[in-house]
Amino acid sequence: QVQLVESGGGLVQAGGSLRLSCLASGIHFSFHTMGWYRVAPGAQRELVASITSGRITNYADSVKGRFTISRDNAQNTVSLQMNSLKPEDTAVYYCNAKSSMLSHDYWGQGTQVTVSS
Repeated sequence: QVQLVESGGGLVQAGGSLRLSCLASGIHFSFHTMGWYRVAPGAQRELVASITSGRITNYADSVKGRFTISRDNAQNTVSLQMNSLKPEDTAVYYCNAKSSMLSHDYWGQGTQVTVSS
């Protein structure tokens, strides 16, 4: 059974930091591109950051220089360090595991991040 379990969300003031973590089980973690997506109120889902099995990273323009994605293949975890948070970062953040080779596209249950002004 595949599970992606996010943690680390919460309420923070603008300018603050949060670190999201996602623990994956039931998949061969190192074979998957891991990503963080978010859904803000009234908005569509957007990619925040992703990291490939070869540790190539990709970021949304809106978070470049503020967010850092990393992965630990030994611990089956992917993390998102979020600094200099802004109210517009408020959203539900979802962890994603994707492998086109394996036709896998798995999602976590989401964790709420709220940034107050």
